[in-house]
Amino acid sequence: MERTLVLIKPDGIKRRLSGEIISRFEHKGLKILGLKLLKLDTKKAETHYAVHRDKPFFNDLVSYITSDPIIAMVLEGRSVISVVRGMAGSTDGSKAVPGTIRGDFANSIQMNIVHASDSQESYEKEVAIFFNHEEILSFEYGDEGLI
Repeated sequence: MERTLVLIKPDGIKRRLSGEIISRFEHKGLKILGLKLLKLDTKKAETHYAVHRDKPFFNDLVSYITSDPIIAMVLEGRSVISVVRGMAGSTDGSKAVPGTIRGDFANSIQMNIVHASDSQESYEKEVAIFFNHEEILSFEYGDEGLI
């Protein structure tokens, strides 16, 4: 089974979409192994967005993600990285397909509701920013054989 990191960004929290977003992942049959509400500090935000450090929008990304609380989740499932990225939709919410999280709720590229790791390598770097080993649990749901 593969794992991925998902962040519900400040716009998702402030618009009261957290339950809807989490429900979509659960209804898809993905397992939540870690979940927390937190206010990201600047240092962690800069680490998370380090790949964009030399881009003109870097400071805006950091300011936005640190502006209000976020929810961080570790999800597990078959091909979960590609499944979650498909469920999230295009990064630019104004171009995202209806039925995706961003297609249903986002209107811009910056305020686009969620972040989802784009590869196994990204997941491994990102998860360490938000979770320590003890905060990621392993367990079995009663219906796993059906999903």
